Amino acid sequence: MRATLISRLAAGLVGLSAATSVLAAGPAMEAAQKQPLNLHAIGMFFVFVLMTLGITYWAASRTKSTADFYTAGGGITGFQNGLAIAGDYMSAATLLGLTAMMYAQGVDAYIYMIAFFVGWPIILFLMAERLRNLGKFTFADITAYRLDQGKVRTMAAVSSLTVVCFYLVAQMVGAGQLIKLLFGLDYNVALVVVGALMMVYVTFGGMVATTWVQIIKACMLLVGGTAVMLLAFSQFGFSFDTLTTKAMEVHKLGDKLLNPGSLLADPVTAISLGLGLMFGTAGLPHILMRFFTVTDAKEARKSVLYASGIVAYFFNVIAIMGLCAIIIVGQNSQYFEGATLGGKIVGGGNMVAMHLAHAVGGNLLLGFLSAVAFATILAVVAGLALAGASAISHDIYARVIMKGKASETTELKVSKFATIGLGVIAVLLGIVFEKMNVAFMVALAFGVAASANFPVLILSMYWKGLTTRGALVGGYLGLFSAVTFVVLSKSVWVDVLGNASAIFPYTQPALFSMPLAFLATWLFSVTDGSKLARDEREAFEDQYVRAQTGVGAATAAAH
Repeated sequence: MRATLISRLAAGLVGLSAATSVLAAGPAMEAAQKQPLNLHAIGMFFVFVLMTLGITYWAASRTKSTADFYTAGGGITGFQNGLAIAGDYMSAATLLGLTAMMYAQGVDAYIYMIAFFVGWPIILFLMAERLRNLGKFTFADITAYRLDQGKVRTMAAVSSLTVVCFYLVAQMVGAGQLIKLLFGLDYNVALVVVGALMMVYVTFGGMVATTWVQIIKACMLLVGGTAVMLLAFSQFGFSFDTLTTKAMEVHKLGDKLLNPGSLLADPVTAISLGLGLMFGTAGLPHILMRFFTVTDAKEARKSVLYASGIVAYFFNVIAIMGLCAIIIVGQNSQYFEGATLGGKIVGGGNMVAMHLAHAVGGNLLLGFLSAVAFATILAVVAGLALAGASAISHDIYARVIMKGKASETTELKVSKFATIGLGVIAVLLGIVFEKMNVAFMVALAFGVAASANFPVLILSMYWKGLTTRGALVGGYLGLFSAVTFVVLSKSVWVDVLGNASAIFPYTQPALFSMPLAFLATWLFSVTDGSKLARDEREAFEDQYVRAQTGVGAATAAAH
């Protein structure tokens, strides 16, 4: 049946992916079944692919140097970059996962959205300007600015690749299941299609192509989501009061639909999740990389402002979509999205947004939204692959192995080979993890980003006392503790490995692993009395001047 998308789909369709771990936490649903071909969706999908391949062809002619490949030559405007960042952030999980969560759990979903959104002011006020002024291609440029280049870059690259790989796997599983459900293609064929397209975008077009694919996808997502929301909301006279009153009448939660519920039942998990979402966003390599694509620090701040506004708007769109779906989809038996008990809706499925599009706009709108969801996965996968390739080629190869002596041509070749390698690995891992609940990968990605990347990055920007020893111990401890806590939690220890009970009682690691990382970084820095540590502390003054003024920062390419 059409709505039986496996529970991991919401987690697999990630960008905002942690939101869906709640959806994926329940018992596994039966596997997605092939559906009759959705010709509208396939037609729109091919239009999108042809359009983006055209962009890639155009971008390839502009991608001549490492600066072009990694950062589009630093020539993207604040508004364009804001759309691209929002595109990275507004994934299919936002559309499918959060709409379904609003449908099933009411205002709890809105609390998730707020937790995601709180990460943006942190980036805007604390990080955007310094990122642009201090970095060139990757955030490791900043963490290693005055520390031991080889050791710190290796640590940053390892944690970045960990985040990227888990995100890639989750995206690939989600893509395979979505295509299997909507286009009728075989799961493995779907993975190869996604992997091949991603390799073409990144290998030939680099950041120029990836940015414009994200911009187009963000616009499509905004248009599609807004159209569904307006058509659905119009059935209630655009009255929020009418909508919520009717929704409470038919939902199992009744008057509690607009009250915080199960999310706050376990405050430790709620706080840990909130910390992971807030600070994990500020440690995601593919998001941080976007700040090096703009011309200067002013445009970097603008891009965060635009991205925040776009994301906030879209969150409200999908919140209204979720409430409308309670009445329009939940009471229509053909969609099988809400099990009922005594006439009240008691369940929800991850394809609620798609069914709502079909209910209010027919096959055409369903096809458009399906193509948008798939385009979303393609765009996010391309951004992740570029972040992973840059960690391998720029940080590990050019700076650690070649010690800064690699030619641009060679580094560019390594980047392209790394992209192809990541694409192959992503497809193979997608096949291996097809039957597995990937919610734990989502938690791990955010946990690693918040615990390994964020503490070292923020301290390297603001704390004079940071030393190489402190950064290495804190970074690696954050990485391994986050991984360990997730492996020992119910998500893996019970659901995947089949043990009777979890060793670590919570599903989110950030509340525990992030303070460990900060504490270790501080402790091993203040106790480091070596000459190297003293030199590193003195070098902070030079770093501070550049962070504030941008003097000496990488500039946009001439074209």
